Amino acid sequence: MRLRILVVTVVHDPDDARIRYRQLASLLEAGARVTFAAPFTAYGRTPPDDVEPVDLPRAAGRHRTAALLAARRVLAREGPLHDVVLLHDPELLLAVPAQRRAAPGARPTVVWDVHENTGAALRMKRWVPSALRPAAGWAVRAAERWAEGRHRLLLAEESYRDRFRREHPVVPNSVLVPDDDPPPPGDRRVVYLGRLTAARGVREMIELGRLLSGRSDGEVQVELIGPADADVRDDLAQAHDRGWVTHHGFVPNRAALPMLRGALAGLAMLHDQPNYARSRPTKVMEYMALGVPVVTTPNPASADLVRRYGSGLVVPFGDPTAAVEAVLGLRGDARRRTELGAAGRAAAVRDLDWRVDGRRFAELLSDWGRPSAPSGWNPAPE
Repeated sequence: MRLRILVVTVVHDPDDARIRYRQLASLLEAGARVTFAAPFTAYGRTPPDDVEPVDLPRAAGRHRTAALLAARRVLAREGPLHDVVLLHDPELLLAVPAQRRAAPGARPTVVWDVHENTGAALRMKRWVPSALRPAAGWAVRAAERWAEGRHRLLLAEESYRDRFRREHPVVPNSVLVPDDDPPPPGDRRVVYLGRLTAARGVREMIELGRLLSGRSDGEVQVELIGPADADVRDDLAQAHDRGWVTHHGFVPNRAALPMLRGALAGLAMLHDQPNYARSRPTKVMEYMALGVPVVTTPNPASADLVRRYGSGLVVPFGDPTAAVEAVLGLRGDARRRTELGAAGRAAAVRDLDWRVDGRRFAELLSDWGRPSAPSGWNPAPE
């Protein structure tokens, strides 16, 4: 029997690269039958081919109750029809029904894909009152302990291990490395791929674009690819109108990656935040996979990738001038940028390819979905 997997998110964009372009692709390649429950309409996305889509409301800010109730109904209806339920949001743990009287074969194995430092992420959310953030962090840690005693956990980072008491498998948040050799880095475009927020350095990238625009020795264009948070949209629109940056808006990952090819540098201007410190930014690995030198702030996870593999340059936090100097230095030294790009590409082929990690991911879910595997569907003792 083909493995039947229910993938659920109410928070993430259905076009999230880890979920849609890596995990779903690996499951389908392994022959699984996949039901994908996600907020397609809320994000304006078209469901992928070869899956059974289920539309859910989106959980955003303090407005989460409707989405969780809808997810609970979907889990109650669809869960028993599947071998594995793969959850991508920690709040969905609250939506898993406890079906005490269900037959053992009707209980799917529940897997939580842990691909964020949830406690640190909550402390950055503006919708969480500052007075409640310490309590929210405590609640997250308690929820993590509760979850690992009842469900399967899959970690996206080795650094997440110390958040839990038990051992859980790690499937790294690696990237799809293209087979064909990318072109060498050019000298006209600096790129960024990902969500555009203040904490991810959008204002520093705008200032970088302003400082680079209109130079007498030739303009270097800053291209930003991705959706923008509401609090930075006006600044971004003004910068786009003035020609300081080119904002392409949301572009599906499969179409966005070719836009990185041949760039002078890829930007990762993350702020000094605990949520970013230990999670390797996908964008950095995507730049490396396409032979694009990286310019990053000294966020430990990003800086480690760049320094370990010799794939780019590290500039101080909140210092657009230093970023300008790094970009212009690379522009003036074709040999160096080619060497950095080649080193990043080689490292991605060797150590960062999802095609290797994706096979292990599919194998793990297959093992957990066997009838003899322990189920997390009934957390309460009978």
